[in-house]
Amino acid sequence: METTRQVPLTFRVVGTDQTIVVSDFHGVVAGYTGRDPKAVQHHIDELAAIGVAPPPEVPMFYRMDSDLFETSGEHDTSENLTSGEIEPLYIRHNGQYYLGIGSDHTDRDIEARDIGDSKRACPKPVAGEVIAVESLEDLDLDTCTARSWVDGTLYQEGSLSGLRKPADVVERLLARTDIGDADFMCLGGTLPLLNGKFVDGTSWKLELSFPNGTTIEHNYKIKKGSL
Repeated sequence: METTRQVPLTFRVVGTDQTIVVSDFHGVVAGYTGRDPKAVQHHIDELAAIGVAPPPEVPMFYRMDSDLFETSGEHDTSENLTSGEIEPLYIRHNGQYYLGIGSDHTDRDIEARDIGDSKRACPKPVAGEVIAVESLEDLDLDTCTARSWVDGTLYQEGSLSGLRKPADVVERLLARTDIGDADFMCLGGTLPLLNGKFVDGTSWKLELSFPNGTTIEHNYKIKKGSL
């Protein structure tokens, strides 16, 4: 996987006048990050029933080309059914951790054959603003509210309390990969869809709200059939 981008990504740090510019990083999508092992196994069994192979490990870390991560808000996809979702984004840059949001936009047609390929077939839209994290161990997203909309219709809404803690996801990522001390971006999992059905939309909105009123948002559009 390519870890160096031709065009660096720039993020505004919320509450400050600072920006960070990231060009060399490992891109990762974490899957099966649910906190309840029985619920995760139930999901694996459901997928196995429709022919999707179980992951070799849980949680599962799918490596992505860094060029898939984009803040532009305009993205191309194939004619296949693709859909997005709201996810926390864990960023490490020059040893400092940041929290953002993004979408693990996925090709649902390919997903039935290979989950990793289905994720690598689509862009990973991410918000252009992040929150500086002083201590990853103290970062608690349980009281946050995550929402996504597709073509103006609410698609996901709820807390992130069903996901593994951020420090747990990152510790397992670093233990299982060769990332070492390098920069990385990792999408950390999502919450269930409100109606349980993937929607093949063109206009997406993501939002993560904190109890103190801080909110991170991102809007992006998908151009179908352009790949």
